Amino acid sequence: MPRRPAAMPDSRPGFLELQYRFTANVRNPDGSPLPEGIEDRRMQVYRDLMFNNVSNFLGGSFPVLRKVLGEDAWRAIMRDYFATHRARTPLFPRMPREFLAYLETERAVDDDPGFMLELARYEWMESAAAIDSREIDMAGIDPGGDLLDGVAVVNPLTWPAAFRYAVHRIKPDSVPDQPLPQPVYLVVFRDRDDKVGFMELNPVTARLLELMLSADGRSVRELLYRIAREIEHPNPDAVIDGGRAILERFLERGVVLGVRAPGQAS
Repeated sequence: MPRRPAAMPDSRPGFLELQYRFTANVRNPDGSPLPEGIEDRRMQVYRDLMFNNVSNFLGGSFPVLRKVLGEDAWRAIMRDYFATHRARTPLFPRMPREFLAYLETERAVDDDPGFMLELARYEWMESAAAIDSREIDMAGIDPGGDLLDGVAVVNPLTWPAAFRYAVHRIKPDSVPDQPLPQPVYLVVFRDRDDKVGFMELNPVTARLLELMLSADGRSVRELLYRIAREIEHPNPDAVIDGGRAILERFLERGVVLGVRAPGQAS
């Protein structure tokens, strides 16, 4: 007769159980019993060390949010995050994204400010731009080419987004009570000198950037004519002229790297 597989043990091996209880108590001392044989004062050393490391690291990644919330509220959020969130990575540079995921999908507290998630997302965009390991490759890109009749090459280290709150203006003495009547469009980017910056965009400029990111070989002139049709502008040439000024500004700041000729492989 074939041998039956051995039954799985009902409990963890002793050393694993100790590790589990130890880390559970470090994360959530109020909800997890103290490991047997370890004094609370000794555990407190580890609890303080781990919590403060996480809180201070994330506080450095979300400095405006931390200041706006105040230290008591920030630490309360950190306590909940530390106790309940199950991170998918142990890497410190990716922890800001883990915290943002916690705010997006796990935290639901009525007393939290309405702008909190958007401010965190904006600060994460700045952090992501700073640590992204990609390098800007200028091969085949002409920074002095025809901005209208060429195919614009958008900096790959670019993060555009629309927000209900003016997150780039939030600070401890300027906190919004209500969302804006119209969204604010921002783009965060890292330029060729590795400097992180942002631009506030109007709706037409934001639409142009969106189209350039998925241009599929179309020239900027074609994209601007499309926008003119979308907004039913009575003078499409005025949209073209405005678009040229926008492109020059994008090129100056580093949001656009230059152009390729239509049909040229990217």
